[in-house]
Parts: sequence; C-alpha cells; structure tokens
Amino acid sequence: MLNINKFISDSITNRKDSFFTSDLTKFHDELSKAIGGKSILVIGGAGTIGSSYIRSVLKYKPSKLYVADISENSLTELTRDLRSTSGGYVPGDYKTYPINYNDEVFYRMLSNEGPFDIVANFSAHKHVRSEKDHYSITALLENNVIRAEKFMRVLAQNPPEHFFCVSTDKAANPVNIMGASKKMMEEMIMAYASYFPVTTARFANVAFSNGSLLDGFIQRMMKRQPFAVPTDVKRYFVSPDESGQICMMACMLGQTGEIFFPKLEEHQLTSFSDITEAFVKSMGMEVLPFDSEQDAREYAAVMPEDTKFWPVCYFNSDTSGEKSFEEFFTEGEALDLDTFHSLGVIRNAPRRSLEEIHRMIGDLKNILLRPGVEKADIVQVMQTFLPNFHHIETGKSLDQKM
Repeated sequence: MLNINKFISDSITNRKDSFFTSDLTKFHDELSKAIGGKSILVIGGAGTIGSSYIRSVLKYKPSKLYVADISENSLTELTRDLRSTSGGYVPGDYKTYPINYNDEVFYRMLSNEGPFDIVANFSAHKHVRSEKDHYSITALLENNVIRAEKFMRVLAQNPPEHFFCVSTDKAANPVNIMGASKKMMEEMIMAYASYFPVTTARFANVAFSNGSLLDGFIQRMMKRQPFAVPTDVKRYFVSPDESGQICMMACMLGQTGEIFFPKLEEHQLTSFSDITEAFVKSMGMEVLPFDSEQDAREYAAVMPEDTKFWPVCYFNSDTSGEKSFEEFFTEGEALDLDTFHSLGVIRNAPRRSLEEIHRMIGDLKNILLRPGVEKADIVQVMQTFLPNFHHIETGKSLDQKM
C-alpha cells in the first residue's frame, strides 16, 4: 500500500518536516493562548484543507468544535479519523452537521449553539474545472461570494475573536472565474475587517487534495484506467498537513485585514509530468506514454493484471482559465517577509466600503438571474469590480478531457 504522506515528502515537496515547523515552534505559546479552551466552528470542515485545519487546531485543545459540511460521508470519515488517531484529542463538545451553510437550519444552529470564539470558512468551489457555462458559474459565485457575504452579515451580529476564510494563489492577477471569485471574496471579507478580526490565505496546490489531479491518480489506478497529465504545467505544492497549518496560523496569528502566503521559491516548483513518473514508479511500474486518449483507454482495457507499464496520455494545456505560472502576491501589495520564517503577509489588502460590496453583490445577482445570460456577460460584470481580471477563454473545458 502506498504511503501517501511519504510519497508527498519524497517526491513532491522534497522536505521531511513541515515547511512551517520553525514558525509553529516560535509561536507555540501564542497559538495555545488563542485556541486552548475556545469554541470553534468550521464550515466545509470535511474537505482536505478544512479537515487538516481541524487536526492542526486540535493539538491546542479547544473546548468545543462544531463542523458543518454538505458531505455526510466525508463528515463520517472525519470523525472516524479523529477518533482513531493514536493520542489524538477530540473535545467533549464535538458535533458534525451535514448542512449547507446557506440553509436556514444552519443559521438556527448558529443562533442556538453560538456564538463561537473562532470561525473558519472552507466552503468553496475551488476547481478551475467548475468554469463551464452560466449554470456552473452561477453556483460558483453564489458559494464563493454571495452566500459568503450573507454569512459575514450574520457573524457581525455576534463577532468571533478570529475569523478566517480560505482563498487561493489564483486570486493574484486572476485569469479564471474561480480565481476572480476568490479575489472578490477577499475584498468582500475585508470590508468586515472593522467589525471583527478577518484574515485569509493564498497558498499552493495541496498534494492529493480531494478531487485534484493527483488524487485522481489513485482513483484511476484502482479502476485500471489511464492517467491524463499536462506536460507544460508546474505548480507549487504543500502537503495536506501544511495546508491546515497555514490556515491555522493565518487565523490565529494574523492581524485583521491580512493575507498570508507561503514563502515558496521558484526552485520549489514541480511539474505534473515529474510527479506522474515518480508515482507510477512508486507502484512498481513504468510510464507508457500516449498522445491519444483513445489509444491510452484501449491499452488500459487489455493490459495484463501484472502489468509493468501504466498508460499515461500527455497533453499541452489548452483549456479556459489555465494560468501558465503561479504567484501569491501582485505589484503594489505591501509585504511583510520578516515576521515569519516561512510565511509572507500582505498588509495593505484593499478595504472597500460595505456600500461597494453590496453594490457588487447586487450586480452579480442581477446578471446571474438575467434570461439568456452567457458566460461572457458574467465575466464583463466581474471585470467592472476587478479591472485586473484578464480572463483566458479558449472555448475548451477540462470536462472535455479525461
């Protein structure tokens, strides 16, 4: 059985210890004070990053933990995992709710069981793949921006000590609708930074996160199906544990209005093709390259049970919204690169007025409800709020690939 954590450290991040070990050690007392004995609400807490955040904060022994997520199965696995961890801590007051945070029952729970000292929101459409047409884009914008703003309005009535909402590196100079939606989210939550402490974090790809290309390798191999891998894409990676640690430190140690990011350097970029070869090799096989999806599928259908070669279809990226490089900050953003060893902080994130935010929400709702609306119409409205949003449109979607 493949040890995923070991594979990540050996073949993707190339580090045995967490990238954030020195900062976790340096700020241990501050984290203990911020978390110990506190009540925590985590939305979207059963996903890869949300659950990693939970495992990070539990080390500091909060007194209460409530988790909401739309996936009942993932919540069940989260609880089994927490309860099965040797030496792990789970508060006496621990509950999971398979609830959408936009549902009325969620707000009843929040009213009756809150207020919470610490609130973290990981509910998000996070895949560029979600960008297809106005249906998928509407769902993405409603989750990442419109519903998130409603939640902020409710929280302002009983402000938490710490609030965190996850962002993405793709929010820096966005070229896809997902990234632009998270940039809009950043500016929306910052409008509430005078009501309660608000922080966010942009970070790299999380290796083997749910639904990711690398997670798909495991699924494809179990189903004896070929891999499809871009040859021209390099990305920064963090492990699932590291993703939770970034979010925890941003949430607990950040000052209101700050955006955190990992101080990864260009030599730490890793190509998907290199990871693919290492993954196949770790399973005792070699890559058998194909240029055609059909040829790769046909080979997979007849390959022997004890095959020593795994079919991989390589391709160049040509789908909408694909960025050729990754960045965590943009020109004009004031950076603090000294406070933390492994984390940078953007100190001058834009502070829009609530009037501007409400106008943006209204414009989004109007265009999304307009009969006959097209993808280009929605992009145009988003660009009025984000003039630096330069959308890359090729007319092709990742759903057209394996």
